[in-house]
Amino acid sequence: MFVEVVQNNGNYYIRLVQSVRGTNSKGQSVSRKKVIKNVGPLARYDDGQPDYVKRLKESFKNGSPLIEELKPFCEDTDKSETYHIAIRENTSDCIGHPKLYCHLFLERILEEIGMRNFFSSYKGRTKIEYDVYGFAKLLIFGRILNPASKCATVRQNDDYYSPILKDFNPDNVYDTLDFIAENRERIFKRINTKLQKKMNRKSDIIFYDVTNFYYETEDPDDDIVDEEGNITEKGIRKMGVSKENRKQPIVQMGLFMDNSGIPIAIESFPGNTLDHLTVKPAMNKHISNLDLSRFIMIADRGICNYKTVAELLSSGNGYIMSKSLLKSKKQERQWAYDDEGYIHVSKDFKYKSRIIKHSITSESGKPYTVEEKVVVYWSRKFYERCLYENKSFLELLDKIQEAPHAFRISSTQSKPLRRFFKKEYLNKDTGEVINSSDLKLFIDYDEVNKYKESMGYYQIITSELDMDDQEIIEKYHGLTQIEEQFKTMKSALETRPLYVRTKDHIDAHLTICFIALVVLRIIQTRLMDSGVISSKEDTYWGYGMSAERIQTALGKWKVDTLPDELYRFTDIDDPDLSLIFKAFGITIPLKLYRSSELKQLKTDIDVFK
Repeated sequence: MFVEVVQNNGNYYIRLVQSVRGTNSKGQSVSRKKVIKNVGPLARYDDGQPDYVKRLKESFKNGSPLIEELKPFCEDTDKSETYHIAIRENTSDCIGHPKLYCHLFLERILEEIGMRNFFSSYKGRTKIEYDVYGFAKLLIFGRILNPASKCATVRQNDDYYSPILKDFNPDNVYDTLDFIAENRERIFKRINTKLQKKMNRKSDIIFYDVTNFYYETEDPDDDIVDEEGNITEKGIRKMGVSKENRKQPIVQMGLFMDNSGIPIAIESFPGNTLDHLTVKPAMNKHISNLDLSRFIMIADRGICNYKTVAELLSSGNGYIMSKSLLKSKKQERQWAYDDEGYIHVSKDFKYKSRIIKHSITSESGKPYTVEEKVVVYWSRKFYERCLYENKSFLELLDKIQEAPHAFRISSTQSKPLRRFFKKEYLNKDTGEVINSSDLKLFIDYDEVNKYKESMGYYQIITSELDMDDQEIIEKYHGLTQIEEQFKTMKSALETRPLYVRTKDHIDAHLTICFIALVVLRIIQTRLMDSGVISSKEDTYWGYGMSAERIQTALGKWKVDTLPDELYRFTDIDDPDLSLIFKAFGITIPLKLYRSSELKQLKTDIDVFK
């Protein structure tokens, strides 16, 4: 017996029911519900505290129901049921076929961030006849649990306890990509609206960074030109500066993220687009449509462009960005390296700041006078990391300086040296061959010393004149979270290499990865907020449990079919899976289940508390 709540004429009623077995008109054994007692309206008993129905059900299972009149029915609740299962040799019952059950958990998260209603409503307004939400779920679940090609992901349909698609045409997966590409801005907006409501998402701080993904092809896309040779459409797969030093064509992707590390929106660009040129179009396309109040954008030095600053300020927003000391003016570097004015927090960390004014020009040519705070800090930890990362390179420079005649520089070795070459000694017109003993003349050791002097120092510029210096530094360091998002996309979600080719399908693929990333971050956030796990238990800063661990744990959450239409969960005692259950308040009693009970488990999952 178990308690359930049913709706009748707009009102909710509590009743006690029991699952019984019977035979239908075809002679088949079926399960049905038998009403044992109609308790009464839910409003009569609800105590006004959170999760009353859930607490009522659990109290009945435990033999101490919240409703007094249910106590007589609890006399047998502490008695364990004995299962009698007959399995005959040489029959299919001897073969186990565990199916994934975790997709029902993931589906609840998608429902809570508005995806079910979104896809259903848009399908209703169009002539779409296929199950567009079913295909979308398959693509999202597959990306989280078992990343594969689009066709292979569709073939995973039968891997789930309750197949997501029925009587479908596999080719509709590409129609689904078209639908997602066409509606991705609406998808971002819907998710943002739900997270603002259910997770109290704060958007006063927005992080932005750029990464890229490569293709398993050698041929970049050509631009489409008109009869006069003007570019009408740029190719998306282009040769560019790969973050992974690959020689294949790439696509650039800009990602916006909130202060909790949950993505807000993404945008794709041709692979040869410079990082700072991605900000304005991405911001205008996605962030401007979200009706946000004033926000502070945080980005790294690759995004630091005063046209971007002008765009942010003209919209009433702010910025915190890093700026290269090596590319700063000489007097700016001298001020940064001068120990005067520094606040020494310890022997390993010091900082100082000043407010300056300077003129900038917006993209439209409008002049701006900007008043900004410049914060510079020196960290021993940062210094030692720079020293470690450049150890072999600096040792090479020292050896060249000591005995230049003894070295022959390979093309690989020369690459990091190029910024220190005195190019004025190279005579390109005559092609003069310089003796290797004169190699020392090619190295500009003033530049080398300037580079060494900058090690350990970091410079940040901001519009927030009244913000405390250490708070500025701390908020900027939050940008490291976005790097973790990129790592998750490139590892657990296997976003690259990309195989889809058209711009729409690329955008759809990245949107699917975006939704999958949001789902994973919701799980990670709940793990942290619930207190069942701390960041110290994992090497992934601030996330408690890595995406890979979550991926592995959810993959173990399966159910196996037994004779007499009974089901058994497998591996629900896995340590990581148990932590997820605890964080979400999921209780799975140790018993065999019937189909109706399995479905009830999904409805009891509370994604947001």
